[in-house]
Amino acid sequence: MSAISPSQPVHARISGASWAILALMVVSVAINYIDRTSLSTAAPLLVREPEMEISAAKLGVLLSAFFWTYSFLQLASGWLVDRYGVRWVMAIGFIVWSLATAATGLVYGFSALLALRLLLGAGESVAYPCYSKIIAGNFAEHQRGLANSLIDAGTKFGPALGILGGGILMDRYGWRPVFLVLGLGSLLWLPAWFKWMPSGHAATQTTPSGGPGFAEICAQRQAWATFIGHFSGNYLWYFLITWLPSYLVKERGFTMSHMAYVGALAFCVTGISTIITGTIADRAITRGATPTRVRKTCVILGLGLATSVVTVTMVEGTQASMACLMFACIAHGIFASSHWAIAQTIAGPVAAGKWTGMQNCLANMAGVAAPAITGFVVDRTGQFFWAFAVCSAVVLTGAAAYAFLLGPVVQRVWASQESSEPRRFEAGNEQTENGKL
Repeated sequence: MSAISPSQPVHARISGASWAILALMVVSVAINYIDRTSLSTAAPLLVREPEMEISAAKLGVLLSAFFWTYSFLQLASGWLVDRYGVRWVMAIGFIVWSLATAATGLVYGFSALLALRLLLGAGESVAYPCYSKIIAGNFAEHQRGLANSLIDAGTKFGPALGILGGGILMDRYGWRPVFLVLGLGSLLWLPAWFKWMPSGHAATQTTPSGGPGFAEICAQRQAWATFIGHFSGNYLWYFLITWLPSYLVKERGFTMSHMAYVGALAFCVTGISTIITGTIADRAITRGATPTRVRKTCVILGLGLATSVVTVTMVEGTQASMACLMFACIAHGIFASSHWAIAQTIAGPVAAGKWTGMQNCLANMAGVAAPAITGFVVDRTGQFFWAFAVCSAVVLTGAAAYAFLLGPVVQRVWASQESSEPRRFEAGNEQTENGKL
C-alpha cells in the first residue's frame, strides 16, 4: 500500500459543489430523523387513546418495527448504491418515507400503524449507504470528520426540532395533523435534490461487479469492530429517542411541553458535541496526527464516557438527573463524530455502499432491540433503572470492540481492485499510517 508523505500539501477546504451536496445530505437526514422519531414524541398521547389499546409492550413493538425493514434492507440498499449510484436511489427512498409519514396521521389501529412503520423503514434504508458513497468519493480523510459530524448533527437537531415543535404542536392540535404536515412538507426537499444531486462526482461511480462482495467484507476483523461498536452507540441513541419522552413524562413527572424542551436540549447538546469533536479531529489529522489515533480516540472515549447514562436514574433531583443526561449526550456526540469516517476510510469509494449497508443493517438492529427490551423491562419492573443499566452495559461492549478489534484505520485494497486495475491515490484523499497505530 502506497503512502503519502506528511510533507505533501493537504487541501483543507471543501469545494463549493461538495458543500452544496453536504447541505442536501444534512437537511435530508434531519427530515429522516424527524420522521422516524415523531411516533416517540406522540407516544404519551397514543397510549391515552382507548381505541388504540397500546400498552408499553405494544408501544415498544411499534417503535422497533421501523428498524425491522430499515435494518434488513440496508444490504439491498448498499448493493443498489454501489451498483447504480446515489441519485435516483436516494430520491425514490425519500419519496417512500415521506408518504409513509403523512399516511400515519390518517390510520387507526395498531396493525395499520405497524404497517406504516415498516414502510417508513424501507424508504429510509437508502439514506446512509448514499451518504457514505458520497463522502468516500468526494471528501478527503481530513474532511470526513466535519462532513460526518454535520450529517450526524442533523440526526440530533432533527429529533430536537421534532420533539420540541412536535411536542408543542401535538399538545395543542393533536398528533394526527402533525404527521400529515410533516410528511407532505418534507417533499419540498426533492426539487433541490433534483437540481444539485451528485453528477459527475466519484459518488456516482459504479462498477459492473459492484466492488467486493459481502463475504469479503465480513472476513475483515475491522468490519466486525465497526459493526459491534456502531450497534452499541446506536443502542444508546435509539434508547433515548424512543423512550426518553416517556421516561420524562412517566417517571420524572414532566408535562408534554416541559418534556419537549428538555428532550430538544439533550439532542442539541449531542449535535453540538459531534460538530466540535469532528472539527477538532479533522484539524488534528491535517496537522499530522494519524487517522487511527484520532478516530479511535473519539469512538473509544465517547462510548466509555457514555456508560454514565445509567446515573440519570440513580440521582433523585431533577436537575442532577438532567445534568447526567446532558453529559451522556456530550459523550455520545464525541463517539458519533468518527464512527462513520472509520468505515468510509477503510472501505474506500468502491466498497463504501456495501460496507455501510452491512454496518447499518447490524447496527440498527439496536433500533429493534432497544425499544423492545426497554418496553419489556419497564412492563416487568415498573421503572426505568434496569433499562438504563442494560443500555450502559451495551455501550461498554462497543468501547471494548473498538479498543481491541479495530486495528489501524487505513484503506484496504480489495481483491477486485488488485485483479482489475492499479490503485490510484490523490494527495489528501487517501492517507496511510506510515506504520503508526
